[in-house]
Amino acid sequence: MKRTAAILFNIGYWIMYCLLLFILLAIMSKGHIRSVEWTSLVPVGIFCFLPALLGFYSFYAVLFDRYLHPQRIGWLLAAGMVTVMLCGLVTVLALLPWKGMVSIWLHLELTVVLALLAAIHGIIGLVLKGFISWYNDIKLKEELNRKNYEISMALIKAQINPHFLFNTINNIDVLIAKDADKASLYLNKLSGIMRFMLYETKAEMIPLSREMTYIDQYIDLQRIRSSNARYVTYEVTGTPDNRMIAPMLFISYIENAFKHAEHKKSENAIYVRVQIEAERLVFVCRNLYSIVDAAPSEHNGLGNELLRKRLALLYPDRHVLDITREAGVYQVNLTIQDI
Repeated sequence: MKRTAAILFNIGYWIMYCLLLFILLAIMSKGHIRSVEWTSLVPVGIFCFLPALLGFYSFYAVLFDRYLHPQRIGWLLAAGMVTVMLCGLVTVLALLPWKGMVSIWLHLELTVVLALLAAIHGIIGLVLKGFISWYNDIKLKEELNRKNYEISMALIKAQINPHFLFNTINNIDVLIAKDADKASLYLNKLSGIMRFMLYETKAEMIPLSREMTYIDQYIDLQRIRSSNARYVTYEVTGTPDNRMIAPMLFISYIENAFKHAEHKKSENAIYVRVQIEAERLVFVCRNLYSIVDAAPSEHNGLGNELLRKRLALLYPDRHVLDITREAGVYQVNLTIQDI
């Protein structure tokens, strides 16, 4: 829900509350509102609005985000009780200039009444904030599904292209005459890649081990296009275990590296590292490119912005993406927390 809509919800609530108070005032004055002394309404306004505002926005803006969790309900109740009592006490102090000094017991009774008023508005504030959060979650899931669909379609179009297929098939064809067993191995890798891209990428999350297998197969197929065995360096540290990850999260960067890498006779012209740790995953992809030619284009038409949006939807506040391009080296550093 947009911020404007949330503000309108709040305004609408307070307009309804004011109308309710106006109706009650009309009933209590038996319809003769004009005969009411407006100066006497100041303490009434303090009584009706101060604890309501304090209670509502304490729960709405502070307690909801901090304590509304199944494991923190006890803390929410305790914090809520303390908050409403403070709201009542603050209102009593604000009423002192209008009520004068009265007995301490009357102050306590009034504090409890005002605390109850603050509690009512606080609960309503919780409900309203809960509705807004629920609506935002639904919209976020819809946006995520839409982006995932766009990404998956774009990735499939980017990966299943004639250039990649023709080169790979031609290389395998050459291998058939030289080493049939090796050609069969590479053909199986190509089959695995096609199966992965067409079927397994439809899921929101897949095992990290399956994603790693796909990267292995892709890099192996690209290696047969170069006679330089050290053209590509690929390192993996750590084990995937039972971790899950969004499909094809890294392949766009790897494919981009192969597409734009120069110096095919150089060592480590392309360097890919996947570092799997207990609390995070670190992905590094680096390639050399010719500084004479134009800078590398964005990732096969997908664009950094689209990839950034996908990461923001999938891993909000749980990832760091840093892309640098300098001195003939294009490097991507992606860190994902809590996978």
